[in-house]
Amino acid sequence: MNFDKITEDGRLWAVRYDGELDNELFRLFEQWNDVVWLRKFFKENWQDLTSYFKITDINQAITDTIDDSEILEGVIMDISPDANLEELFRPLSNNSSVADFLDKMKARGSRTNRHASWLRIYAIRLSEGIYIITGGAIKLTEKMQDRPHTMIELEKIEKVRRFLIAEGIVDNEGFIDYISEL
Repeated sequence: MNFDKITEDGRLWAVRYDGELDNELFRLFEQWNDVVWLRKFFKENWQDLTSYFKITDINQAITDTIDDSEILEGVIMDISPDANLEELFRPLSNNSSVADFLDKMKARGSRTNRHASWLRIYAIRLSEGIYIITGGAIKLTEKMQDRPHTMIELEKIEKVRRFLIAEGIVDNEGFIDYISEL
């Protein structure tokens, strides 16, 4: 497992899993802009798309995803040094309002004029304003446990959290020490 620095100031990182050519953030944006991948995804998840979001046109779902992805990518890639990442990332659990030690977090796309965004980026909060992106998904159901592709994202975020704990990384200072030793 490797970590790629996304912002020059070191406030945002992304996991690059062993055997992968790119980190999770860049992989997600590539995937969310791939019409062939999106068409296959929405066909496989047609029931969720129509029942939860009431969308019956796959082409509209693809267009919405690409548009939302471009907006979300712009927000993340144009993070200024004075931007507050605490406003972008929220606790993964909707029942939690306060971030905790190596807490699991999510960022979501902005609401379109047709529906709420289904794009999610998952991360671990090292300390206030410092995050490691572990993955992301198109979330079409209320709970991540409802579908295999979002369950995989839960497993990935937990895997990264366990890795950090095993390496003695409990905050940004420990993470920077770990990175500098590589």
